Amino acid sequence: MTKATVHLFNGPYVTIGDRRVEVPEGSKRLVAFVALRGCRVERRHAAGTLWPFGDDNRAAGNLRSALWRLRSAGVDTIIDADKWSLALTDGVDVDVTEVDGWADRVMSNAPTDADFDGIAARGMALDLLPGCYDDWVIGERERFRQRTLHALESLSRLCVAAGRHGDAVEAALTAVHAEPLRESAQRVLIEAHLGEHNLVEARRTFHAYRRLVSRELGVAPSPELYSIVRLPAEPVVSQFRPAIRHDPRRRAPA
Repeated sequence: MTKATVHLFNGPYVTIGDRRVEVPEGSKRLVAFVALRGCRVERRHAAGTLWPFGDDNRAAGNLRSALWRLRSAGVDTIIDADKWSLALTDGVDVDVTEVDGWADRVMSNAPTDADFDGIAARGMALDLLPGCYDDWVIGERERFRQRTLHALESLSRLCVAAGRHGDAVEAALTAVHAEPLRESAQRVLIEAHLGEHNLVEARRTFHAYRRLVSRELGVAPSPELYSIVRLPAEPVVSQFRPAIRHDPRRRAPA
């Protein structure tokens, strides 16, 4: 049987072997919901979550319509539906699961050779179900975003240790482009430049970040970041002035 994969990053859509199959618009949220759960879910719970407005009968009808659209598109085999519950069919992969495994291995310092490949594609994990703002998506999107950023930073450091400086810079840049104000991402990018003795590139990155956080946040980088590029830290200047209180015991000048 040809392998099927549900793609939620920049999705949802399905690949069957090398062939991409689009999920019907009215079924996308159902496929995403079941794929993210990773286990069997009750039909009533799925219907009530996906179509919360209206009564139970209407929600159940919407669920049946979504399943019918999947059959019409020829991708109904990815969901195993019975009278009471729904789940992905056994053997159907989900890209979220693959990224989770990659992040686990990288952050635990136990990557495989394949985990160093396709760094740019890992940036896709920063965009889970774009355009979907349901409550059940928002939390998962932020969790995967943070997990992917931490994994990219860890991967950059692993690449430096392995002497793969080009890959180290690419992994760090992917994280920086996603969150330019994130100091930990900027730090691993600077460390990647220093790993191949490019002090000029490291300082250029540092000064660009210093200007950015000064303009956007009104703060300076941490002293630790200054020390990495061997520059003295700037003194922290408070943006607030204490209010001058009137003391009734003080006499006004004559």
